[in-house]
Amino acid sequence: MKNLPLGDLSLEIFLSEYWQKKPLLIRNALPGLVPPIAADELAGLACEECVESRLVIRDGVSDRWDMTHGPFTEETFSSLPDKHWTLLVQAVDHWVPAAAEFLTQFHFIPSWRIDDLMISYSSDGGGVGPHYDNYDVFLVQGSGRRKWQVGGRFDSTSPRRADTPVMILTDWTPEQEWILEPGDMLYIPPCVGHSGIAMGNDCMTCSVGFRAPSHSEILRGFAEYVGETLSDEVRYSDADLVAQNHAGALTPEALENVHQIVRQHLEDNDVLTDWFGRFITAQKYPDEGDATPTIQLEDLRAHITAGGMLQRNEGSKFVFHERDHELFLFADGHQFRCSQEQIDLVKVLCADLTVKIGRNIPSESNLRLFLDLLNQGSLYLPE
Repeated sequence: MKNLPLGDLSLEIFLSEYWQKKPLLIRNALPGLVPPIAADELAGLACEECVESRLVIRDGVSDRWDMTHGPFTEETFSSLPDKHWTLLVQAVDHWVPAAAEFLTQFHFIPSWRIDDLMISYSSDGGGVGPHYDNYDVFLVQGSGRRKWQVGGRFDSTSPRRADTPVMILTDWTPEQEWILEPGDMLYIPPCVGHSGIAMGNDCMTCSVGFRAPSHSEILRGFAEYVGETLSDEVRYSDADLVAQNHAGALTPEALENVHQIVRQHLEDNDVLTDWFGRFITAQKYPDEGDATPTIQLEDLRAHITAGGMLQRNEGSKFVFHERDHELFLFADGHQFRCSQEQIDLVKVLCADLTVKIGRNIPSESNLRLFLDLLNQGSLYLPE
């Protein structure tokens, strides 16, 4: 494992005392940090149709807030005021290899929990107001300085301003305050109130957000998956039906039959694993990028023989699962059944952005796995 960006804190102490419990400031967590993208390149990304971006502007006199969604144009940026604006670009790791590499520093948390890297750039006084997130976030200062105020726990019932397009908490009193310099990092647990304000221009913050699916997402997604696998011929039955006093009565026996149907599928761990592996690796932006050209087996062999490597698509997610001497790889919402002899390769695919093969041709099963991943766009052949 790489050096962790936790300062003098051990991973065990961080997880037991801070993770999802309380905020933590780590000075110089990433010493010598070079932001994974320059400010002008970030603005260029925000001009792309396929990139999710927002521009938040606050009027420093009236305290009015405005938010617009990208894509933006050069004219948008040339007409910005001198102060109080913030550009936020989502999923920069999907488009910038250096940003994808930046995220690997946070693999001390299971990689499937990492959602994406959002990068914000603010002018003096820029921010998005006091708010909370429903997920964990590491806030890494990339350039410039930002003052962070933190405190209190909030939820959907907490009062907020009704006249703004962004969520701004109204009943909020900060409990802690820090000014972050480049390389400093602040961890914020879910539902903890926080507000960041740029102290001067050239303020860039890298926000590592974590995926926390709601219970409703999980239940709806699993129920739909199970439903699609069942035949309409499998139906409610009551062969043990007995005479009852009133035809309109819904009896405990009937409800127990229904409960048994639900329980039967909810308690099938194999089906749950198959669904969840697909669910957590499904692409955030399914229509992202161009169509993947079909690669033939001979093309792959030639690429490897020439010393070529394989590169993970920056927007792809990989996880693996072992059960009962079986090995499963999940990538971008698809499941691959692998042999135990492939465990080392599968672990590399799930851990590394680049797969270095050397000039030795892999086994036939490994080649086929590479080919499937290439042709679904999870891997690509770098130039």
